[in-house]
Amino acid sequence: MPSGPPRAGEDDAGLVHRLRAGDRAAFAALVGRNAGSLLRVARGLVRDPAAAEELVQDTWLAVLTGLDGFEGRSSLRTWLFQILVNKARTRLARDARLVSFSAIDGAGSNAVEPDRFDADDAWKDPPSTWSEENPEKLALGAETRAAIEACIAELPESQRAVITLRDVEELETDEICNLLGISVTNQRVLLHRARARVRLALERRLGEFR
Repeated sequence: MPSGPPRAGEDDAGLVHRLRAGDRAAFAALVGRNAGSLLRVARGLVRDPAAAEELVQDTWLAVLTGLDGFEGRSSLRTWLFQILVNKARTRLARDARLVSFSAIDGAGSNAVEPDRFDADDAWKDPPSTWSEENPEKLALGAETRAAIEACIAELPESQRAVITLRDVEELETDEICNLLGISVTNQRVLLHRARARVRLALERRLGEFR
């Protein structure tokens, strides 16, 4: 099989063409670009780290065997996420732990007032301990990042999946709704609740520096 080097700025169509031609370097490029994102999303769907890694491996196998099924209706990255989500649903159903993302969970329902968000889902008001001198430096700190990641890991499955896809992987709302099979309203509620809990954890962290 040909094995040309990865190509900078290569679009989905070019990469898919090389993949279908059996180009090993193209597959290596695909893995290199997306492996970290897939693992983060997998950890947002299942709590067990080993199970998350197995989901990612299953996803790559499905890519190799199902590449001809990619029709280009979405980005290649979104297609990978769709395979991953489907694999997660199959696994959870097999383990009798199927998560219904369309059902709003009650966790954190009183954690934040709705009027703290604007129409674009952003916070209207910053945390009380936020200042122009410290937020960026603290947010970049290893301990702060670890605290945020730990908080996300403890969220209910639906909240964890939504905040990972939206704030970590930066998918658009419609992409998330299509992936998880939820309405825009549900996605927004889940995102608000997840962000509220993470924000409270960050506020506590910043409060230590007051």
